[in-house]
Amino acid sequence: MKLSIVSPVYKAEKIIPKLVERIENTVSKISDDYEILLVEDCGPDNSWEVIEMIASKNPKVKGVKLSKNFGQHPAIMAGLSQAKGDWIVVMDCDLQDQPKEIIKLYQKAQEGFEVVLARRVYRSDTFLKKLSSKIFSKIYSFFTETKYDNEIANFGIYHRKVINSILEISDYIKFFPLFVSFVGYKSTSITVEHALREEGKSSYSFSKLISLAFNSIISFSNKPLKLFVKFGMIISLLSFCVGIYYIYQALHHEIAVLGFTSLIVSIWFLSGIIITTIGVTGIYIGKIFDQTKNRPVFIIDKIV
Repeated sequence: MKLSIVSPVYKAEKIIPKLVERIENTVSKISDDYEILLVEDCGPDNSWEVIEMIASKNPKVKGVKLSKNFGQHPAIMAGLSQAKGDWIVVMDCDLQDQPKEIIKLYQKAQEGFEVVLARRVYRSDTFLKKLSSKIFSKIYSFFTETKYDNEIANFGIYHRKVINSILEISDYIKFFPLFVSFVGYKSTSITVEHALREEGKSSYSFSKLISLAFNSIISFSNKPLKLFVKFGMIISLLSFCVGIYYIYQALHHEIAVLGFTSLIVSIWFLSGIIITTIGVTGIYIGKIFDQTKNRPVFIIDKIV
């Protein structure tokens, strides 16, 4: 197959018909040999019923229903596992990723690139979402010592060998853009139009965004542990210097009354550092535990 379009679907029953129509209008100008994979992430609305109805009438549409809500990025991985195209487009279902931009992505890929990413220079998102995305990119770049571009998300076109490499990554925590960055290959980006949401609002709450950012950093970097090691060594060095100073004072009988305040502050400060360090270490051990269980990150219930 020439082209596969993969889109995770969650609470989008009113958008799906428009999404399919616009994709077909665009992709048919490239080739008639394509498929549209809609991965329904077990949302609370009637999205799956809409997908079933469309798939029963349109042989180009393939519906994949997950057994429960696994999240956007596991849903993307589920769609990629079913895609058969030589080129795979990944896009969100809310029509903020404009299907008409697929032509530009495909044409750029024909210049010899294996990954062409969509860069959203003018993002039609809320101020909070744009701000949190910018903060995450800075923090992630710092902890992983890589460059992460917050103007690039899931939308892009990928060669089959790129997707095969991504599917081989066995990390329990899935985050598609970081996987794309990790596998490498010859890549570029182009500027695309980013539209307002057609219906509803983003299913990502602020707490979910924080959780996704935290899990991604923990999964892709051990720098937090290294920072705590360095911090501990600095505290130890300072404590040694202070200890030498107090010994000097004691030998010269300059200490009249031992300081209760400094003692209590030191105990609480060092205890806080110790507890935080143990907590961060425990989080890493917990992620190792999740990884070693080797549970599937998605389970497919139905395919139509």
